[in-house]
Amino acid sequence: MTMSDNKPIQKIAIIGTGVIGASWAAQFLAKGMDVVATDVAPDAEVSLRRFVKAAWPALKRLGLAPGASQSRLAFCPDLRTAVTGADLVQENGPERIDFKKKLYRELDELLPADVIIASSSSGLTMSEIQSDCRLHPERCVIGHPFNPPHLIPLVEIVGGAKTSEETIRRATEFYTSIGKQTVRLNKEVPGHVANRLQAALAREVYYLVDEGVVSVADVDTALSWGPGLRWGIMGNVMLNHLGGGAGGIEHMLQQFTGPLMAWWKVLGSPTLTPELQKKLIDGVHAEVGSRTIEELEAERDEILLGLLELRTRRADAPREVAAE
Repeated sequence: MTMSDNKPIQKIAIIGTGVIGASWAAQFLAKGMDVVATDVAPDAEVSLRRFVKAAWPALKRLGLAPGASQSRLAFCPDLRTAVTGADLVQENGPERIDFKKKLYRELDELLPADVIIASSSSGLTMSEIQSDCRLHPERCVIGHPFNPPHLIPLVEIVGGAKTSEETIRRATEFYTSIGKQTVRLNKEVPGHVANRLQAALAREVYYLVDEGVVSVADVDTALSWGPGLRWGIMGNVMLNHLGGGAGGIEHMLQQFTGPLMAWWKVLGSPTLTPELQKKLIDGVHAEVGSRTIEELEAERDEILLGLLELRTRRADAPREVAAE
C-alpha cells in the first residue's frame, strides 16, 4: 500500500499479539503486506498463527489482495529486531500509561523519523503516551480499531498535543487504502467516540435491567432486532433525517425535540453493584443456553460477513441518475 508523497507502506510491525494485535496482523497480511509481530507472552507465536489461520477463510471471502499470504508473517521476540525496517508500527500493548510511555520513548529512539507509530489504545490519550518522546513525537498517533479489526472497518484516528497534521493525513490515507472507514477526532476525549457511544447505551441497558423493566434477553432482542438493524446501515443522525419523512431532519427536530429532551431527563445512571452484576450475568447465561463462546463468535462473524458483503456490493454499484 502506498501513500502519496511518501514511501510505500509494505512492512508492518505488530507490538502485542493479543486479540487486537492478532486481528490486525491478519488484516495486514490479507492486504498483501509483510508483518513482523513481537510479544513477550509465552506461546504468543503459536496463538498468533492459530488466530490468523482461523481468520483466513473470512478474509478470503471478503477478498484477498494480490500477494496476500500467511507465510508473510514473521515472529520475533526481540523488539529492536522486530521493528527494524518497519514502515509502520501498530502497537497493541497493555492499557497502562507507564508501560506505553516507556515503550514509545524506546520506539522513538529506534525508528527513523518517517515511520508512523500508531496505538490501538482505547482509553489512553496520545498526549500522555507521546509525552516522553524526545525526538519525533509528531509521528505518534492513535489508530484505534473496533473489535475484531480484521472484520470491522472502523478506525478512530486521534492526534496528541504533539502529533503533526502530516501524520494524521498519512495515517488516514494508509488505513483508508486497506479498506478501513476512518473517523478523525478533533479533540482527545476518554474512550474516543465509538466506545463512548457504547457506554452511553450500556448505561441505559443496565438501568432498565436493574429496574426490572425488561429482561437481559429482551433488551438484547430490542436492540438487535430494532435500532441495531438500522445502525448497521446508517448512523444515528442520518436516520434522524429519514425519521423526519419528507421534511427531513428539520421536521424531525421540530416534531421530536420536546419528547426527546423529556426522555433524556429520565434516563438512568445505574451503579454496577454486585447485585446488578449478578442479574446481568444470570440473564446472559440464560440467554446463551448451551452455546459456547466459539459458537457465538461464529454466529456473529457469519452475519457480519454477510452485512459487509452487502454493503460492499451496494457501495460498488453504479448509482442511478435521475432524468432531468
